[in-house]
Amino acid sequence: MSRFHEVKALVDSLEEDMDKFYNKSNKTAGTRARKTLQDLKKLAQEIRIDIQDKKNEE
Repeated sequence: MSRFHEVKALVDSLEEDMDKFYNKSNKTAGTRARKTLQDLKKLAQEIRIDIQDKKNEE
C-alpha cells in the first residue's frame, strides 16, 4: 500500500507545477511537471507488474 501513497504524493506535487505552468506561464514548472509525469508513469508500470506477479502466484 505504500506505493499507493507514493502515487498520491507525486500527484500532489504535480498539481502545483501544473498550475504554475498553465496559469502563470512558468516554463520551468512545465519541465518539472513533465519529469513528475514520467516518474508517475514509471511507478504505475512497476505497480502493474507487481500486481500481475501477485495475481499469478495464486
